[in-house]
Amino acid sequence: MSLPIVESRPAAPDLRSFDLAALTEVVGAMGERPFRAGQLYKWLHQKYAVSFDEMTDLPKAFRERLVAEARLGELVLDKEQRSSDGTIKFRWRTEDGKAIESVYMPDDTGKKRRTLCISTQVGCAMGCGFCATGTMGLSRNLTPGEIVDQVHRVNRFLIEEGLEPGPRPLTNLVYMGMGEPLHNFENVKASLGILLSPQGPDFSNRHVTVSTAGIVPNILRLGAETDVKLAISLNATTDEVRDRVMPVNRRWKIADLMKACRDFPMKQGRRITFEYVLFDGINDTDDDLKRLAELVGDLPSKVNFIQYNRNEGLPYEPSPLERVDFFVEGLLRRGIQAMARKNRGRDILAACGQLAAEGGPGRKPAKGALTGRLERPI
Repeated sequence: MSLPIVESRPAAPDLRSFDLAALTEVVGAMGERPFRAGQLYKWLHQKYAVSFDEMTDLPKAFRERLVAEARLGELVLDKEQRSSDGTIKFRWRTEDGKAIESVYMPDDTGKKRRTLCISTQVGCAMGCGFCATGTMGLSRNLTPGEIVDQVHRVNRFLIEEGLEPGPRPLTNLVYMGMGEPLHNFENVKASLGILLSPQGPDFSNRHVTVSTAGIVPNILRLGAETDVKLAISLNATTDEVRDRVMPVNRRWKIADLMKACRDFPMKQGRRITFEYVLFDGINDTDDDLKRLAELVGDLPSKVNFIQYNRNEGLPYEPSPLERVDFFVEGLLRRGIQAMARKNRGRDILAACGQLAAEGGPGRKPAKGALTGRLERPI
């Protein structure tokens, strides 16, 4: 988790990364009246403009000055893959040539949710042993503009392709793509400010979820400094197993993580989501079910169980579907909200834990990694 982060950005400011207040300062410094900032902000974050030329209600002289003194950082679509279930995976190229992925998931239950899973880093430093993104290592953090632009580019894509009506097709956002969002806290926080702003995309804070592997101090910051939903990638009920499956646990143990969850400010009706990926013979024992119920039972929470999605070169196997059902039913009997999360986009490697851009899976198992079934109970 201490790999160097290389930031490579042109000197001209990327206006996509600025909130309305900062954009107003930029516009004022150019000698323009404050309302021009509102016009510019609307073009960027409601109309998904990709160039200053599109901003036809801005004076031509002002647009020319923007071209000369600022820039619009833009992700370029490098590859698009469509799954048989309607999921679409996008691979984007950043301005410095890095590859990141985001995944669009249309709802098929009649609730008309249209969700985008977005990335926050190029690669990831967490090193979770089951995750393809972890095989890439960490190259750098994404800027607020690069995080936000994933949303804008997909909104524009859905409209232009005739897949969904405008003006803002996406309804839900999950920060669950490549990278650990709370490892890039300041940029994630800035992106949330833009995406939730009424003058911009105006997403509901009830429809935005930030997921973490367990960066405990920043869980508390997320609760104090933002107003979005929290998801925890738990995946084990003992420190022995979680230390190996998720190395972040060596720094912050399960007890630390659960305390942070109890201290997380919860609005009326909100719940913390715990994601629990089931590995055959590793974290799917009867005792795991009992311990899991004890861990989350006193919290307003729900547990999503996920059958592990295989990644070539990584030493884990999915639990049988019968064990997934066993865990869901076991928690429901104990009065804990639980469900089996439907895997989307497996056929295009877009499901949970499969995003790797061009880095690709294939890393050798980390020293001490759990492989196959355990020969003794945990």
